Amino acid sequence: MIGRPKFVLASGSPRRLALLNQAGIEPDALKPADIDETPKRGELPRAYANRLAHTKAETALASVKLDDELRGAFILAADTVVAVGRRILPKANLLDEAAQCLRLLSGRNHRVYTAICLVTPKESFRQRLVETRVRFKRLSSEDIESYLASGEWQGKAGGYAAQGIAGTFMVKIVGSYSNVVGLPLYESLALLGGEGYPIRLGWLNAM
Repeated sequence: MIGRPKFVLASGSPRRLALLNQAGIEPDALKPADIDETPKRGELPRAYANRLAHTKAETALASVKLDDELRGAFILAADTVVAVGRRILPKANLLDEAAQCLRLLSGRNHRVYTAICLVTPKESFRQRLVETRVRFKRLSSEDIESYLASGEWQGKAGGYAAQGIAGTFMVKIVGSYSNVVGLPLYESLALLGGEGYPIRLGWLNAM
């Protein structure tokens, strides 16, 4: 599209890509950032999400600057964290991790934080943190065992995917649903639009 600035999503998440596509935005490239995501000792969930999003954005910027086709692109990075109080839940890769997360979330409120970090063509960094409160129903042993068997939890923060089967566990949600999926659309588009990215350019082709 002539005249449209380049846009890079610093993520390989199919959920984040689908959400952007829903808003009529198609990234020119995906630049997943391979970084150490280990929380620092005593690090709180908000600070952790902000740090990782900023680090992902910096890593993607370093890669984009080496690419003649993408240099000067808008870059959007994000990190989603599920927390119970001050406790950061892992991105579950093992069955035991997912089971522990689900037992902890059962019948309780938790918070989902997504930090988004936008790098402008002039290499300025703009950052926001979005918080959503979620309450799960009390999960039976059968609920947990069946969900674990589905495999849907793999690689998901807190061991669940809101847009899948686990959506049936959510009794109440206060705040952005797209945030729980992995990218708060309103805030992401507000950041992009505020920095001059033509967010409505793709709307005619969004249907």
